[in-house]
Parts: sequence; structure tokens; C-alpha cells
Amino acid sequence: MILKEKRVILKKEINLKTMNKKILLISLIILLFAGTATAAVIFLFYYPYEPDQPLIIEKHEDNIVDKENDESDQYPIADDAKSTEEGIKNVVNANNEFSFDLYPKLAESNSSNIFYSPYSIYSAMAMTYEGAQGKTADEMKFVFRFPESNILRSNFAAIYNKINEENEAYELKTGNALWVQKDYAFLKDYLDRIKKYYGGKAENLDFINEKEKSRKTINAFIEEQTNNKIKDLIPAGFINELTRLVLTNAIYFKGTWEWEFDESKTREEDFKIAPDNTVKVQMMNMSPDPDKIKFNYAKTDDLQMLELPYKGNKISMLILLPSKDLESIESSLTVEKINDYKNEMKETKLDSISLPKFEFDTKYFINDALKELGMPTAFSGNADFSGMTGQKDLFISSVIHQAYIKVDEKGTEAAAATAVTMKLGIILEKEIFNADHPFIFIIQEKDTGNILFSGRVVNPTK
Repeated sequence: MILKEKRVILKKEINLKTMNKKILLISLIILLFAGTATAAVIFLFYYPYEPDQPLIIEKHEDNIVDKENDESDQYPIADDAKSTEEGIKNVVNANNEFSFDLYPKLAESNSSNIFYSPYSIYSAMAMTYEGAQGKTADEMKFVFRFPESNILRSNFAAIYNKINEENEAYELKTGNALWVQKDYAFLKDYLDRIKKYYGGKAENLDFINEKEKSRKTINAFIEEQTNNKIKDLIPAGFINELTRLVLTNAIYFKGTWEWEFDESKTREEDFKIAPDNTVKVQMMNMSPDPDKIKFNYAKTDDLQMLELPYKGNKISMLILLPSKDLESIESSLTVEKINDYKNEMKETKLDSISLPKFEFDTKYFINDALKELGMPTAFSGNADFSGMTGQKDLFISSVIHQAYIKVDEKGTEAAAATAVTMKLGIILEKEIFNADHPFIFIIQEKDTGNILFSGRVVNPTK
């Protein structure tokens, strides 16, 4: 009864929202390819859900979705009845550790800016892990530090529900959806678990006979979910007659700074990419009233660390500005190190803050990174995802992550998407924070420390 009331309240709130979507959003897609299987089949409708429409609700009776009796919300409420404070901490810590494991892998093959969503990747892989068995599951558990399933499920659900809590100061949403081959059989138990604990709604497409139409349908859905920032996520050729499932995750955030930068103070200044390489950037500047405004701030021998909160004071951006070169802190960046830095932070009066405006896109192919981190079997013919179909007929063929971010005087806008395809078989007299050289940034939930997005700025003009 309580869950139903929460659904009704959330649905009413969603219907009051406008279409103004200057957002920070992540979409995550998993493409699954398979041959045959013998399990329950679901037949679904066009979109699992749309931003301003309630989701359809499916029933497994006669393998047909019941659209007439829809009482669901835009983003379904997941079952977090058995979640605990300690369990949530375990899942958050696992997500954050994965973030810092992946970061150096992305940096190895890229000397420029970095931006990605560990939460989005973690979410999609958690849903994939639900269908993994044997060695495949063991390796995925090792890489993503998944706790036991009875802990993972309800506590992931609690994190999912918390992200979707209504807040008038900002917008933050996350949602999951499954796109299935209309006449292909996935285990009802698997689909039920994804819906129950991950809010994963389902939709039928015909990948076999309408592969291009199916690709465009999913791309159009992702494009709308990301306010047109992520286009053509699934490239031509990624969906073919072997495709059987596409699993998507989206996270959406629109936030303005608690203390906005004055646009009249933005001016062209130097940004030192390296000692011998300087570019001109639009540098935002702030001179906060020290009697009214204090920032969470720390200064160590290695760096300055500043927390810039967004309105609502639940989401913030952490900026790690190294005293020397960026590599001096990148090589030792871990959850423990970040926590050490956070413990050094205290409310501080800052005389000035300077931060460059930046906007850039990124795209990564992370098969090799995940293999090197310890899960090669999922990418091989020995993969076991029989928890999805009842057969060992799926393996991951590629993982693609694409992202966009924009930071200006008002706040932050960003978008990202991931596709995973699976086939068959210094000290100053004044306290100044001047980000005029490469830095690392993290967008987090303040109370849990859950890392939603992470990146670095090497060249704000790129």
C-alpha cells in the first residue's frame, strides 16, 4: 500500500514537470545477441517509458503486456525494503572503487580531457551480472566488487530510489529499460528481478527483420532522454539478426551552482596545459563575501580541493587542483585517498575562485579495460549468461561509452551513454583557488559520496 501511494505521488509530481531539459544525464545501453532459448516470452509496446508519460505496466499472463491497467510511474520504484545504511555504503563504495579503477585505463590511451559516469556503467553491469553464472559471474563480481546478491539488489534499489526523489532545487533522475526481440525467450525470473530491484521496464522490437528501424528507435529514445546531447549512440551495424536484447540505463541531472559565477567577471585568461603550452580560455571568476559564504576546502602538499555545491545542497562538484603536474595525484587516486582529502576539508573563507568554462565530448571503447581489470571470460565464447536465457548462448562483444559535459557560470549540463553489445556463441597570503591548469573533477551525492560522474580537464578549449 505504501509503495502504491509513493507511485501515485511520484506520478502526480512528474506530470507537473515542464519540458525544459538543460540536463546532466547518463544513458547506458547493453545490446545482447543470442541464438535460441526456451523460456517465457514477453510482448511489449513501443517505448518502455517517455519523460512526460507514465510507464506501461507489464503482466506475464499469456506473455502479453497489459497496457490498459497502467498504474506505474515514469521511473518505477524499486524494491528497497531490505536495504540498510551499511548495505548502501557497501554498494556506493564498490561503485566508487570501480570509478578509480577505470580512470587510469581511460587515461592510458588518452592524453586529453576525460569524462564518464561510473554509476551508469556500474548500473548496467549490475543488471548484466544478474544473468551471469559461474566463472563469468565471479570475474564480474571481482571487477565491480558486487556484494552478495541479497545485499546488492535491495541496496542498489535504495540508491536508485534516492536518486529519483523529488527535489525542487534540482532535477536528478535515473531509469532502466530493456528492449527485447519480440519472439525471443528470456527467463521470466531474470526479467522480474530486473524490474523489481532495478526498475527495468521492457519493450519489444524486431531486431531480426527490422534491425535499422530498431536501432533508430533506441537511438531516438536515448537522444530524447539526453536532451539531444547523445545522438546515434548505437552505430550502424551494431544491431543485426543476432541481436536479442538491448538494456538501457539513463541518469539525468540539471543543477545550478549554490553561488553562481558573475558573468560580467568572466574574461579571457591563460590556462597552462603544460609549462610550455598555454591556451586562452574563458575564465569564470568569483569573489565571495567572506562574511557570508564559506566553502568546503582543503589544501595539502599535493593539491587544493574545493567543493562547489549545487542548489539544494545534496549534489556537489569536487575539484582536485594539483600543486604540481596532474600525474602527481592521478597515479595515487583511490577511494581511500579521496576520503583522506575529504577529511582534511573544512569550511573556509576564500578570497577568490577561478574556474574555466568548458564543454567537451568523449567516447571510449572499454572492452580491453574491463578485460585487464579482470573479467575476460564475459567477452569470450566461454561466457555464461545462462541466468538470462537458460542457455550459455551470450557473450559481450563490445562496450562503448560516450559522454558530454558543459560547465558555465550558471551550473552544469552533461550527458553520456554506454553500449555493451553481446553476441552468440602552492601557499598564498590570500586563499585563492585558481584552476588555471589541469584538474580532476567529481560530481557526487554529498551525503553518501556516491560518484555519479568523474573526469579531468586538460584543455578547456577542446
